[in-house]
Amino acid sequence: MTSRAPGTTFSRKNYRLSTEPEKSKVAGIVNSKLLNDYLHRIFPIADGTQPTAAYRKHLSFQNLQEHVEGLLAEDAVSEDGQDQGVEGRLGPSTVVLDHTSGFEGLLLVDDDLLGVIGHSNFGSIRATTCVYKGKWIYEVLISSQGLMQIGWCTLNCRFNQEEGVGDTPDSYAYDGNRVRKWNVTTTNYGKSWAAGDIVSCLIDLDEGSISFCLNGVSLGTAFDNISRGSGMAYFPAISLSFKESVAFNFGSRPLRYPVEGYRPLQDKPAADLAKAQKLLGYLKNVIHTGIDVMEGKLVEREASTWQLQGEPTVLITLAHIFNSFAPLMCKVYLVEDVLMNFLLSILEGGGSVEAHPLIQQLLDLMWLLMEDYEVHECLKQLLMSLLRAYRFSPIVPDLGLQIHYLRLTIAILKHEKSRKYLLHNVLFDVLRSVVFFYIKSPLRVEEAGLQELIPTTWWPNRFNKEGKESKEIKDETAEERLRRRAYERGCQRLKKRIEVVEELQVQILKLLLNNKDHGGGGASRYIFLNKFRKFLQENASNRGNLTVLCPPEYMVCFLHRLISALKHYWDEYNMKNPLAMSSEDAYVPPQLFYNGKVDYFDLQRLGGLLSHLKKTLKDELASKANILIDPAELQAVTMDDLDEDEESAVSTAQRPAAALAIGGALARPSWLSSPTLGRANRFLSTAAVSLMTPRRSPGALEKVKVRTLNMEQRTEEDIEGSHGNEGLLLGRPAEEPEQPITENSLLEILDGIVMMYNLSVHQQLGKRRDIHDELVKSQKVFSEKLNHLSRRLAWINVTIYSKEKMQDIYWLLRVCIRTIEHGDRIGSLFAFMPEFYLSVAMNSYSALKNYFSPVNSMEELPGYEETLTHLAAILAKHFADSRIVGTDIRDSLMQALASYVCYPHSLRAVERIPELQRISMMKNLLAPYEQRPWAQTNWILVRLWRGCGFGYRYTRLPHLLKTKPEDANLPSLQKPCPSTLLQRHMADLLRSDREMAPSFLNSVLNQLNWAFSEFIGMIQEIQQAAERLERNFVDSRQLKVCATCFDLSVSLLRVLEMTVTLAPEIFLDWSRPSSELLLRRLAQLLNQVLNRVTAERNLFDRVVNLRLPGLESVDHYPILVAVTGILVRLLVDTDFQGAERATAVLLADPCFQLRSIQYLLGNTEPLVLGMASASADKKHFSLQSYTDYISQEELAKVEQMLGHLSEESKQAAASTLPTSEEDLCPICYAHPISAVFKPCSHKSCKACINQHLMNNKDCFFCKATITGVDDYMKPATS
Repeated sequence: MTSRAPGTTFSRKNYRLSTEPEKSKVAGIVNSKLLNDYLHRIFPIADGTQPTAAYRKHLSFQNLQEHVEGLLAEDAVSEDGQDQGVEGRLGPSTVVLDHTSGFEGLLLVDDDLLGVIGHSNFGSIRATTCVYKGKWIYEVLISSQGLMQIGWCTLNCRFNQEEGVGDTPDSYAYDGNRVRKWNVTTTNYGKSWAAGDIVSCLIDLDEGSISFCLNGVSLGTAFDNISRGSGMAYFPAISLSFKESVAFNFGSRPLRYPVEGYRPLQDKPAADLAKAQKLLGYLKNVIHTGIDVMEGKLVEREASTWQLQGEPTVLITLAHIFNSFAPLMCKVYLVEDVLMNFLLSILEGGGSVEAHPLIQQLLDLMWLLMEDYEVHECLKQLLMSLLRAYRFSPIVPDLGLQIHYLRLTIAILKHEKSRKYLLHNVLFDVLRSVVFFYIKSPLRVEEAGLQELIPTTWWPNRFNKEGKESKEIKDETAEERLRRRAYERGCQRLKKRIEVVEELQVQILKLLLNNKDHGGGGASRYIFLNKFRKFLQENASNRGNLTVLCPPEYMVCFLHRLISALKHYWDEYNMKNPLAMSSEDAYVPPQLFYNGKVDYFDLQRLGGLLSHLKKTLKDELASKANILIDPAELQAVTMDDLDEDEESAVSTAQRPAAALAIGGALARPSWLSSPTLGRANRFLSTAAVSLMTPRRSPGALEKVKVRTLNMEQRTEEDIEGSHGNEGLLLGRPAEEPEQPITENSLLEILDGIVMMYNLSVHQQLGKRRDIHDELVKSQKVFSEKLNHLSRRLAWINVTIYSKEKMQDIYWLLRVCIRTIEHGDRIGSLFAFMPEFYLSVAMNSYSALKNYFSPVNSMEELPGYEETLTHLAAILAKHFADSRIVGTDIRDSLMQALASYVCYPHSLRAVERIPELQRISMMKNLLAPYEQRPWAQTNWILVRLWRGCGFGYRYTRLPHLLKTKPEDANLPSLQKPCPSTLLQRHMADLLRSDREMAPSFLNSVLNQLNWAFSEFIGMIQEIQQAAERLERNFVDSRQLKVCATCFDLSVSLLRVLEMTVTLAPEIFLDWSRPSSELLLRRLAQLLNQVLNRVTAERNLFDRVVNLRLPGLESVDHYPILVAVTGILVRLLVDTDFQGAERATAVLLADPCFQLRSIQYLLGNTEPLVLGMASASADKKHFSLQSYTDYISQEELAKVEQMLGHLSEESKQAAASTLPTSEEDLCPICYAHPISAVFKPCSHKSCKACINQHLMNNKDCFFCKATITGVDDYMKPATS
C-alpha cells in the first residue's frame, strides 16, 4: 500500500531503521546520543521520573519497539479476568438488546443491537444482561419524545401490547412523556423529556431503590423497597409505542453523565484504555518536543506550531507509536474517550479553526501511518461520536457545547482526503449527517438559560374584555411598549448566539460543496451531489414509510443552511463571471426536466408519467431540443414499468413472511431510532431494497440519455460538461437565453432544494402555530405557562421564523416563479416539469403569508408586489392549462387562485397582470361546469362579486356571530373585496360570445338544481332521524355534506345574481337565442327555492331550529337574500320591457306563490284561522330585521317588487281564461301548447321542448329525430 497524504513526501514503506553514522547523515537521523535523549523524552518510564543518563537504558530505533511494548505492558489488566471477577451481574460481558427472546410485539432493532424503534402498539424489549447485587447504571438516548416507559424488569415479567415495563409486578419504569412513574400503579414523577435528552436509569440493589436522572440532573428516588433476594435479578427494559425510538448505552461508549458509586452494565475496556492513553501521551510528547540538530539538544515547542516537515527521526518515532495506537483507534469507546477528547482539547483555546493546523497534521499522519481500513473505521467512529455528542448535548445559554463539536467537525472536514472518504462512505450512507444542521428547540426554557437571556416576556394582546379575538390594532400602553422592546432585545441576544451555530453549519456545507479539490479523485461537490440526490430519492420514494424518512424538523434547518451555502458559491461564480446571473435572479432551466441528466425518480410531471411524455412528445423533443429517443428505449421503459409493478406485488406479498422469520425483532432501517446510524442497517422493507438496487441500467441503444446515469457513477464531466458537451444543460430550447446562469452543479442543488421544500419543509413550517395557539389560549389564565411559552416561541422564531429564514423562503418562491416562467415558454415541453415546482411556488407563498407573522411581514420583502403579480399570472394561466393533467395539482392551482382573490393585496396583483391574461382567465372560469371540478371555480366568481350583491357585504353570517369563534385567517372570513375590473371582463365576455353565455348559465342552473335537490333530500333524512323515538345519532359526515350542498346552492345563486346584474340582456333580450329559455329555467328554480324555504312550518324551518353541529351555516338569510337579489335585479333595476318579460315568466310558472315574496318582509298569512294565535308567538323571518346588512334603499326595492307582483298577479288572475285540459302541454300541464315538432307533428309548450333539446334530439313521444320546431296556433273553432 502506498497511501500518500497531501503535503507529505514520505510513503509508509520507504523508511529503514538504521543508526550507523554514515547512514545517519544521508537519512537525516540524528546522532546516537541525541536520539537516545529524544526517545527517552518521548517514552518516559511509568512513574514520570527520568533516571540519570548513566543508569538509563540506551535507546535506538533497533530496541525501541521492545521498549514501547514493555511500557505498555505495565499496569496491563486482563480483561477476561476482569469480566469473570464482576460480582452482581449475570450475562454476556457485551450488553445488547435481547432480540432473540427478550421482546414482546413488533420492534425494529439496529444492527448494533442498541437502537430500537416501536413498530406495534406497545412493544417491549429487555437487555441480555441482568444484575442482582450492587449499584448499576445505563443511559437511554431519547430520539423521539413520545410514549415510552423505561426502567427495569425481572425475567418473570410478562408483557403484551397493552401492558409494558412498569405495568406488571417487579417491573419499574419512568415515563417522561406523561411525567409519571409506573409500578402497577402510577404517580407523578420527574420532568418532561424531549428528543435529544439522555435518561440515566440507576438501580441500587444494596439499598433496594431505583432512581432516574434527566441530562445528569437527578429526578429523585422513584422506587424503594424493591423485591430482592434469591432468584431476583433485574434487566434493563423499555416499552415504547409505534414510531417511538431510543438508543441504549450500557457502557459500550463512555457514559455522558456517570454517577459516582454506580457502575455501567458493560465494563469499559480498561486495558486498551490505559494503552491508548499512554500512547496518546507519547504522541503529545512528540508534538511538544523539538530537535535542534545544530545545537545538538532538545527544545520545547508549542503544539500550534508543530509540523512534520519531513524529519525522518520524528517520522520513525511516530511510526512506532502508531504501530500500537492504530488498532486501538478502531474501537468506539477509545475513539470517543481518547481521540475525540484530545482533538477537542486542541480547539479549546478558541480562535478560528484555521488557527489550529495541528488537526490537519494529525490526519495526515493517520493516513500515512495507519492501514486504510484502520483510518476508515477510525474516521467513521469519530464522526459518529461527534454527531451523537452534538445531538445529545444539553442546550446551554451560549450553545458552547454545540459550537465545540461543530468546530471539530469543520476541522476534520477541512482535511481533503478525510472529507472525500467521509462523503463517499459515511456522511450519507452510515450517519444521519443532516443532524449536524439541526438546532433542537429546548423543551425546558430554564435549563437552556432563556430566563436570563430573555428576562422580560411579551406576547401580542389581541383580545377584548370578553376574551374574544379582535381584529383591530390597539394602541400600546407605555408599560406594554417597554415590555415589548425588552422582549425584542432579548430575542436579538438569542438570535446572535444562534447565528454563531448557523454560521458553523454553513461552513460545513461550504466544505462539502468545494469543487476545487480535485486531488485524489473528483471534487467534493460532485460526491456530495450524487449522495444528496440519493438522499432526496429515499425521502421522495418513502413518503408513506416514516421509518426511513428524514424528520421534517431536520429538513427545515438543512434547507436554510444549504440555501446559504448555495448563494455563497453562486455569487462567488458570478463575481468571476460577470455575464452569469446573480443568485437573486436564480432559476432552474427547463431542459433539466426532459434531458434525463437529473433523475426525478417516480415523481409526477405536469403532463403525466415520464414514459407517456416520452412517447407523446418525442417529436417536440427532437425539433425543439435536438433530443432523439430511440424506439427501443421507449419499449424498454414500458417493459421496465411492467416489471416494477410485478416485482412490487411479489415483494409486498412476501413481506409478512420476512417479518415472521425474524420473530418480530426486525432490523431497523430508521432515521428515527439510532442517533447516528442511517442506511448502514439491515433492511427488511421493499422500499429500502428498491433504493439499494438500481431500477434498470441505462439502455445501450440510447442515442441521448433520457434516463439519468446511476447517481453514484456520475462524474464532473457528466454534470458540468466540457468541450461542447453541455452536461446538465443538454437540449437548450431556442426560447432559453444563451446567457450563462451559473455552474451546472449549483443548478442541480437548487433543484434539490425546491424538492426538499416540497417533501416536508412546508408542512413543518406550519407547526409553529401550535405553540402560538397554545400561548393565545393560555392568555390571562396561566401566567407562568405564558412566560414559558413566550420564551420558547422566541427560540423558534429565531431558529425557524427569523427574517433571514423568511428571506430564504421568499428567494425560493422567486426561483420557482422564474423556473415556471422559463418552462412555460417552451410550449408542449413544459409538460416535463415536475409537479413539485408549482406546489412549492404555491406553498412557499402560503408559508410567507401565514407562518411568519406577526414577527415578520411579507409586505416588507423587496419586490413583494411584483412577485405577487408574477405568481398571480402563473395561477391565472395554469389553473386551466391543458398541458397539466394531474388532478391533484390542477385542484391545488384552483384552490390557490381561489385563496388569492380573497385578500385585497393579492386580488390587486391579479388585476395587475396583462389584460389578455385576465380575459383568458375569466374565459376559463366561465367554461361550462360539467365534467370538471366546478365548486372552486364558482367560489372564485363569488369572491369577485362579494361586496356588490344584495345584502352581500357581510364577513360572517348574522346568525353565526355568537355561535362560532372567529378565525381571521380563513379565506372565507376575509372582508369583501370585489373586483370591478374582472367583473367588467366577465360582462364583456358574456355579451360578446353568444355561445358562451347559454352554455355557462345552463351549467350553473343544472348544478343549482342538483345541489338544492340534494340538500332537500338530506334534510328530509335528518328530520326523520330526529323524529324517531329511539336514541340515534346523525352521521357527522352526512351533516357536513348537507351543509356543503347548502353552501353550494347559495354560491350558485350569487353567481346567477352576478350574471343578471352585469349582463341582464342575456335573460331579458329575447332576440338572443336561448334567452327566454334561460329566464324560464331561472324563474322555475327561484320559485322552487322560495317555496321550500318560506313555507309555513316547513322542513327547512324544523331543521334550522334543531341547530345541529355541522349545520351552522344553514339559515334563511343567506339563501333568501341571494334569491331576492336576483328578483330585484330582474323586476326593479331594469327597463320597462325587461321587467314586463320577467314578471310574465315568473307569474306564468305554476310554482309561483305570492306568499313566498311576502315572506321576505315578514308578511305571512296563516293558512287556517285556528293557526293565527300559534303563529303570532313565533318570530318570523324578515329582511327588515337585518338593517346592519341590508340598506334602506335595498329594502325599498323589495317593497316595490312586492307591490308590483301583487298588482300584476291580480291582473293576471282576472284576465286568465279557463283553459281546457286538451290545450295544456302534455309534458308539464302548466303551460298551453305553443310548439309543434318536425317532422312528427307532436306538440308541447316551448319551455319543455327547448329544455329537452338541450340534451336530446328525440321526440318525447315517438323517439323520431326532431329536425325543427314551429310555433303552434290553435285553429279557430266555428
